[in-house]
Amino acid sequence: MTDDGRRTDEAVDSVFGALADPTRRRLLDLLGVQGESTATTLAEQLPVSRQAVVKHLAVLDAAGLVSGSRVGREVRYEVRPAALNATARWMAALAADWDRRLANIKRVAEEAERESD
Repeated sequence: MTDDGRRTDEAVDSVFGALADPTRRRLLDLLGVQGESTATTLAEQLPVSRQAVVKHLAVLDAAGLVSGSRVGREVRYEVRPAALNATARWMAALAADWDRRLANIKRVAEEAERESD
């Protein structure tokens, strides 16, 4: 496997790991709707503490799904779509591969059926 392939695998694994938690998915949804937001503002909309939100945001940040920027005393978070887009491309390629395989199985089965008639 190439270094690029390994990096892609690690990035996809990181995104899936981050998205495995429903609170983190909800945070992404909120950030997608609201745009830039602070952990305090996000925590007000979730049944978890601000500290828990900060920890979830750190996981999303490590996966490249959000980024935080300091504005005065606040850290404002926003969605970074690149990692999600790369994961979507990987999933689309995987789906296309399976579509090709299933089409081949269908073709072989139809040929076998015609030959048996």
